[in-house]
This record gives sequence, structure tokens and C-alpha cells, in this order.
Amino acid sequence: MKNKTPLLKRDGVQSLIASLICVILGVFIGYIVLLVINPAGAGKAILAVLKNFFFYPAGPARMKYFGSTLVKTAPLIMCSLSILFAYKVGLFNIGVAGQYVAGVGACLYGALAFHWPWWLCMLFAMAAGALLGGISGFLKAYANVNEVISGIMLNWISLYLVNILLTNVKEPTSPYTFKVLSTSPGSVMPNLGLNKLFGNNQYVTLGVPLSILIAIAIYIILERTQFGYELRATGNNKNAAKYAGMKEKRNIIVTLIIGGALAGMGAALLYLTGIEEWSCSQSSVPGMGFNGIAAAFLGCLNPIGAILSSFFIQHITNGGGYLDKTLYSAQISDLISAIIIYLCGFVLFFKTYMNRRGAKREDTRFAPEPKAEEKKPSDAESEKGGGAK
Repeated sequence: MKNKTPLLKRDGVQSLIASLICVILGVFIGYIVLLVINPAGAGKAILAVLKNFFFYPAGPARMKYFGSTLVKTAPLIMCSLSILFAYKVGLFNIGVAGQYVAGVGACLYGALAFHWPWWLCMLFAMAAGALLGGISGFLKAYANVNEVISGIMLNWISLYLVNILLTNVKEPTSPYTFKVLSTSPGSVMPNLGLNKLFGNNQYVTLGVPLSILIAIAIYIILERTQFGYELRATGNNKNAAKYAGMKEKRNIIVTLIIGGALAGMGAALLYLTGIEEWSCSQSSVPGMGFNGIAAAFLGCLNPIGAILSSFFIQHITNGGGYLDKTLYSAQISDLISAIIIYLCGFVLFFKTYMNRRGAKREDTRFAPEPKAEEKKPSDAESEKGGGAK
């Protein structure tokens, strides 16, 4: 009979516990910050961040704003998948923010300038993100340029190029692009009746279930296919992978191309719902790409975990909007997210601690009992025995 692995030594359980510890500590530290700023309303403020759409007493209103949270969770899932997919191959795709921006520019230009259908706009966004990822991958594979450096540079290049491009499809009296819902209704993603489930929220579309299906597909590719095994082998040791006959340079480029396509698709899943417009005067890279880093690591670099962590991060981000603005800044939710991602660096420490605790329990449980010392005959018994003789 096979020995069952102890509960605390299972990797999935350890990852879950470590993530929960990060979340609890992050929320607690955020509460301490609120106390320092203004102790009078700290309790209500932290509850407002955590409650988010539960802030509304009526059921339909809750479902409507719950749907809005899910709409913004879908692109965050895609960005986190982009990060973890590259990380499995030993790459840190910090250029996911720029790839996301490239996807925004491509899908909006296809929708507003050419009135393409939603699926073609999405493919265009994926191609734009993949192109940016491919540039970083090529530089990494053939020029040994660190993907972090090239990714950061491309983030800003893509931002300003998209700003210039989308000025052709923006409103004349504002820096924002035209509304997709009114300018090109055929470019809006279908809702498949999901809007009725979420309080007639017109922005809840196919993008929500599609992002979950993509996460499941990424899990299968990485864990159940030869291609995924080669990618992970390249990440563990590219020289060994090369010796085994794997094309490590091709794997690096393909990985970042796929990562870029995922980020570009995430942009399409948000902007093709019509929930937001792009500001052509934007001077900073959107936080969606960087939040993807937090979601990926909080989900312990697991595609299924990324779904849950992305929802949580978007949940508290939206919850920041319900704070009392006279007492606190809405960015306190971003601070909590930043603290959580910082604490994610201690996930390995938590896992190591749990392994040691489990090992100590096993040693105590299965340690052999000490042998009883042999009793030596007393002097009296020795003399008596001697007299008998």
C-alpha cells in the first residue's frame, strides 16, 4: 500500500496557504496604513475595499457591479497568463504592459477606423502584442539582450506610438477615442445573454468565459504536452535543453510571442466591450500589465490560480472606489495590491517552513522507541546467588 503524501507537503496545498498568508498580511498592513492616516474611519474603509460590489444592498445592483468586476478581471487574467507562461521558460516578460498597449491600439483602430468585426479586431490585437513579444524574444535569443531591458523600452515606445495612432479616431473635443458601442456596434463582442445574468450589464460579454477557457488551455499546454515540457525544460536549463536536441532559441522567441499575443488579447477583451475609451494624452503605461505580475505570483504561477488571484486583485482595486474620498485616497487599494505582491516574494519561505514542520512531525511520529535498559542484578542478589552455588 502506497504511503499518502501528508497534507502540508502537497504543493497545491502549500501554494494555497502561502497565498492566503500573503493576502491576509497585505490587508492587515493596508489597515495599519489607514489607521495612521485617519484612525476614525479605518475600519469602514478597509471593509469598503473588501466588500466592493457588496456595498450595494439591492441584489440587482450587486450583480451589475459584480459583472463590471468580472469584465476587468478578464484582461487581468490574460496579462497574468502572459507573465507566468514566460516565467516557466525562465523569462520575465515585464514588457507585457507594452504588449497590452499595442493590443489596445490595434483593436481600437481596427474597430473605429475600419469597422472590423470583433473577432478580426481581436486577432489584430493579438498580432500586435505578439510582434512586440517577438522583438524581445529575438533580441534575447540572438543578441543576449535582457528581456527586462528590451521590454521596458518597448513599453514606452508602444505607448507613444499608440497615442499617435489613435489620434485619428478620437473625439475632436476630448483626448478620448470614439465610443465603440456607438461608432462601430459590429466590433463589440457578443454577450451571449450574460448581460441578463448580471443586472442587464451590457459590458459583460464573451470575454469573461473566454479568458477562463484560455487559462485552462495554457495549463494543459504547459503540463500535459510535449511542447510545454520542452518550454519548461528550456527554462530550467537551456544548455541541457540544447544538448538534448531542443531548439532553445526558438523556444525563447515562441514563448515571448505567445506571451505577447495573450497580453494583446487581454486588451481586446476589455476595449471591445465598450466599457472604456483610450486617452490619447496618456503619459503612463496602464497598470493592467503590471497588475498581471501581482496576479501571476499571487496565483503561484499556476494558470488556474491566476484566475482566482486576478479576480481578488481586481476586486480590491474596484473596492477602492467606495472609500470616503474626504478621508482617504482611492489608491489605497493599489497600495494593498503592491504590498501583497511584495509579500509574494516570501512564498518560497512559507513553503520551506511548512516542509520543515512536516518533516519534524514525521520524525516525531516514526522515531523508534528507546530500548529499555537491562537491569543489573543488585549486590544482594549477586551475593545470594553466589551463596547458593
